[in-house]
Amino acid sequence: MMLLAKKLYPLLIEGEVELSHNVRVLILNSQGDIRNALKEVGVDSKGLKIMAPKAIFRTIKLEGLDARQANVLKQEMLSCGGEAAISKTVYDLTKECTDAILMGTIAQLVRLCKKLMRQPFGLEMISKEIGNALKNYDIKTHVIKTGKFELDLSERTHIMGILNVTPDSFSDGGSYLDTAAAISRGISMVEEGADIIDIGGESSRPGAEGVGLREEIERVVPVIKELACEIDCPISIDTYKTEVAERALEAGAAIVNDISGLRMGKEIPELVAKTGTLLVIMHMQGTPQTMQKSPHYECVMGEIMSFLRIQAEVALKAGVQKDKIIIDPGIGFGKTREHNLEIMRKIPELKSLGYSILMGTSRKSFIGTTLGLPVEDRLEGTAATVAYSIVQGANIVRVHDVKEMVRVARMTDAMVRG
Repeated sequence: MMLLAKKLYPLLIEGEVELSHNVRVLILNSQGDIRNALKEVGVDSKGLKIMAPKAIFRTIKLEGLDARQANVLKQEMLSCGGEAAISKTVYDLTKECTDAILMGTIAQLVRLCKKLMRQPFGLEMISKEIGNALKNYDIKTHVIKTGKFELDLSERTHIMGILNVTPDSFSDGGSYLDTAAAISRGISMVEEGADIIDIGGESSRPGAEGVGLREEIERVVPVIKELACEIDCPISIDTYKTEVAERALEAGAAIVNDISGLRMGKEIPELVAKTGTLLVIMHMQGTPQTMQKSPHYECVMGEIMSFLRIQAEVALKAGVQKDKIIIDPGIGFGKTREHNLEIMRKIPELKSLGYSILMGTSRKSFIGTTLGLPVEDRLEGTAATVAYSIVQGANIVRVHDVKEMVRVARMTDAMVRG
């Protein structure tokens, strides 16, 4: 480690040094952090406006540029004082397209966007895409509304309690198949601090068999109807079937949580737009029956984000308002342990899309394989993933153990959100 430090910092001073200026590296993750730090040293309002965008570095990836776009992009980024990495094949003409990585401060990237607006080859549109990604990444979370409910995601992390009305879910299958037991559990989760109750009538565990439309409706609708009269928080229906979603909303649900990401329930966007409810779009590779049969990605985050971007656009075109869309990268749905861990590390990349983020890690198999523990013994592992999800930018966490995860979330919020 010391040898590496000497190579990186050749002027590193060895031996005793009199420390009189309390030098330290600051952790500044947002414009708000930067502004507060600058204010502490007495910078005036004009200085804040000039310096704050120079203090945060961003690295942006773009995919599928042609050679003309890539070359102009690199030249313009260098002229702004930043850096751009593109494939060497663009120079030797062995390949017609490339991805690119831009590296620079927010101020440099903003200047780049202004320059690209005057360039040909479709770079004006690329400028807008870069600008949107920057804006989305730094945008403040907001209040989202569904029916009579308001969820202030800027105030704190919200807890979605899992209520599976199924005989075969991977963790609690059979526990709440009885309507009375399900209602009692829903009430107790709210008492423990849940902000949303997510009710599902079909198991989505790996290899699970599908459930008929009528049976799924008979499982969830009576629970939703009675529970909606007993609790004062929104109920979510976990389904990819339009007919189930419609009956659930009529019974009192206020959120549609589609694990297929609108691939199976083609009319769900129109239903959500018409009713003004919230929509969760989740990524899943394959189906519950096939998703864990050797899942493979060329670039796991790139493919997940491309899917979520496209499916969110489908919802927007159907009339769903942007602030009513929530995205979920689908931990455990067509992913290996390594895929899931990579997603956890890269949650902040999802912010580039500009939607609220839901993470569902509770008791998942990647926790079990990492710790060597069965499903009923994954509380601490779940707590670690919930805390980390919040640190990384999740707005909603979907959990089985509500009481414990509410405590984890509140403590993490106190550190992250202040």
